[in-house]
Amino acid sequence: MTDSTNPETQVLHAGWRADPSTGSVAVPIHQTTSFQFQDTGHAERLFALAELGNIYTRIMNPTVDVLEKRVAALEGGVAGLALGSGQAATAFSVLNLCQAGDNIVSSTDLYGGTWNLFANTLKQFGIEARFVDPADPDAFRRASDARTRAWYAETLPNPKLQVFPIAEVAAIGRAMDIPLIMDNTAAPVLCKPLALGAAVVMHSTTKFIGGHGTSIGGIIVDGGNFDWEAHGDRFPTLNKPDPSYHGAVWTQAVKPLGPIAYIIRARTCLLRDLGAPLAPFNAFLTLQGLETLPLRIERHCANANRVAAFLAEHPAVATVIHPSLQNGEAKRRADATLRGGYGALLGFELKAGAPAGRAFIEALKLLYHVANIGDARSLAIHPATTTHSQLTAEEQAASGVTPGYVRLSVGIEHIDDILADLTQALDAATKA
Repeated sequence: MTDSTNPETQVLHAGWRADPSTGSVAVPIHQTTSFQFQDTGHAERLFALAELGNIYTRIMNPTVDVLEKRVAALEGGVAGLALGSGQAATAFSVLNLCQAGDNIVSSTDLYGGTWNLFANTLKQFGIEARFVDPADPDAFRRASDARTRAWYAETLPNPKLQVFPIAEVAAIGRAMDIPLIMDNTAAPVLCKPLALGAAVVMHSTTKFIGGHGTSIGGIIVDGGNFDWEAHGDRFPTLNKPDPSYHGAVWTQAVKPLGPIAYIIRARTCLLRDLGAPLAPFNAFLTLQGLETLPLRIERHCANANRVAAFLAEHPAVATVIHPSLQNGEAKRRADATLRGGYGALLGFELKAGAPAGRAFIEALKLLYHVANIGDARSLAIHPATTTHSQLTAEEQAASGVTPGYVRLSVGIEHIDDILADLTQALDAATKA
């Protein structure tokens, strides 16, 4: 039953039934660099994109292919491209549309590594990133011009945790022929950005999709719902002859294969030239995590709700940031966008400030102090001195980071054990 739209079934069955030669139900690890061609004609067809298939693992691999198909099915897209990290997925999603002199408009509510990529590294390529506050969806329109190639945002921004207005911004963008790229890392299963109007979705599979803290990875999913050809002048990378591929015009070259021009160019040009493939073994490990993703997300969300309520009542805590506790427009967006829970991430500040936050983290015994989210284990970190430390004070404030902010990624342990560890750590922080 591989055509199901239920995530619990998709993550187990989409893109794979059994190995045709051995009958293996588990996806085999194809740990190989290259693949034997059937004959010279077969090789020629593969290189000419007249037929899709395996050539070299930097570009495509059967184990990785199953992961790509399953995540694409989960997101409701037409095709996926798995990469060596979430950061690579973010970079490729933008570079696939941009050239020197172009620009993107991005939400200010971003992971620190993404902000730094956009504000500094893309600048070295001659690509400008313009940051706007997503509280006003029309700010994206005002920041755009004829050289704007895409808008970018996070569904559940880390660490601000105010849900992005996907449908509103996507609708504005489509009226202007500008696609919305969504980072859905923090809200898999809970949100389907493509159904809300986004054109492209990406994930750091390192996080919730992998879920076990074993494998770095990323993925881009092409929604197949944006007419790149109709807006030819806006997207020259897809509509002008590509000298790196015998003058191929991507929207024309792959038309017989379906609406996959965006993802095919990312694979055959960017992945070919820049590398950053996902290793087959990491794809295999990520597939193991993907199979239990819907079940884990339920527990993540339930535990996070309990933790948020606990912290909100604790006398040492000044503020708690979690969608379940928001009100007004932020709560309306969360309820309209997220289905089945508010996510595993939450933030809080202690009344005693940053020193107490440091003491809290150092007193934790069950929760891990690591730079990650989405692990089955509960995690804690101080973003201002770690994940967002490369940002200026003003940039940190814009992204939702304050000096005393502590971020938790609530895991799937028994809730009593999580609360017990938080209690003892808070007690230690108040005595520091």
